[in-house]
Amino acid sequence: MIRILTVEDDTAISNLINMTLTDARYECTVATDGEEGLKQIEKGGWDLILLDLMLPKISGYELLEIVRKDTDIPVIIISAMNQVSDRIRGLRMGADDYLCKPFQIGELVARVESVLRRTIKQQEAFCYNGITVDSESRRVFGAEGEILLTTKEFDLLDTLIKNKNIALTREYLYESVWKEEYLGQTRTLDNHIQRLRKKLNWDDTIQTVFRIGYRLFIPG
Repeated sequence: MIRILTVEDDTAISNLINMTLTDARYECTVATDGEEGLKQIEKGGWDLILLDLMLPKISGYELLEIVRKDTDIPVIIISAMNQVSDRIRGLRMGADDYLCKPFQIGELVARVESVLRRTIKQQEAFCYNGITVDSESRRVFGAEGEILLTTKEFDLLDTLIKNKNIALTREYLYESVWKEEYLGQTRTLDNHIQRLRKKLNWDDTIQTVFRIGYRLFIPG
């Protein structure tokens, strides 16, 4: 389960971020000032920090310095300080990304997913829409914890991930996963696809491509 800490003193913005990322199946916690943010950071266990710069008690820059000194937690700065010099300073201090206010919530989610894909387990994991797939351990995690997949379900998911946004034929998918000649066994493949969609809640992500097969759709 991916845990995100938001350090933001604007209640409306922090509530919007929390609601959006919770809907995307992340575990979210909000700190409303720098002092509370520091306490949460010291507790540890965070996969990502969303950090405002103009905070009461302890500034965002001070928190970023502490995070970079003591941890390797990725940080996305979210700030109304939108001058080029501000962005350069934040990035040089070690922020992984910098998002200026006001921002589109869709862009925030996309940047969160991008940073997590780059950083979780040294890129051994695939992360999208609150689902983390660790190809090394062959384990899948969602908001409620581990999602149990059969061997074939995981192999099928792994094949789709490695070929994301590419329309794959039923023949290719079947022979890649079952390691035998495809003789039109659409029911076996289709049943596994349906179970994956249900377990991951990816009805719109694992797409049916008419007369071809399936595609894992990840917006660019």
